[in-house]
Amino acid sequence: MLFASARSAALSAGLGRRAASTIATKYSSAVFSAALKSSPQTLSKVQSELNAIHAAVKGNPELDSFIHNPTLSARDHQAGLAALYAAAGKEPSDITKNLFVVLSDNGRLVETEGVIEGFNELVSDYKGELSVTITSATPLPKDVQTKLESLLKQSQAAQQAKSLKITNKINSAVLGGVVVDFGDKTIDLSVASRVTKLNSLLSQSV
Repeated sequence: MLFASARSAALSAGLGRRAASTIATKYSSAVFSAALKSSPQTLSKVQSELNAIHAAVKGNPELDSFIHNPTLSARDHQAGLAALYAAAGKEPSDITKNLFVVLSDNGRLVETEGVIEGFNELVSDYKGELSVTITSATPLPKDVQTKLESLLKQSQAAQQAKSLKITNKINSAVLGGVVVDFGDKTIDLSVASRVTKLNSLLSQSV
């Protein structure tokens, strides 16, 4: 029973938006500052490139393996970086290329996802957007997402923001229900959360 409780707690911890590491946050801030200092247009270009790379890594097992394998040779690193640049577009900016060169040289490519997520959060703050991540086991039906958006727009945080940006993230560990992350708040309405609470109560009664 205790093992089941621990397993459920571990699943629950990873249900919502993944907190970026301190290291990833530092890279995110550096890239954001460099892009914004260049121009708002450059900021938008870098964001598009990073999001394209993020999508490519998620959809390509070889790219995913590349960023998570610190033992690759220098030649393999060069080939991997070239593939990342290709995913970013025909002419990726120097800022984007320099970011991945530094991550590679410092053995921090594994932080790529956190760096990009942190960068997007900084851009959202700069634009006055409220970023909301709705995590569910399967893609939300359109009518359900519309109802959630309507409810979220009524929140005080949303009313203070210039715009609302909602992303539906898929995570099978949720089992059912949703986990809503916005700002520094998390609303856990998932089945996995209920299972965790149940296991905790059962383990206490053993």
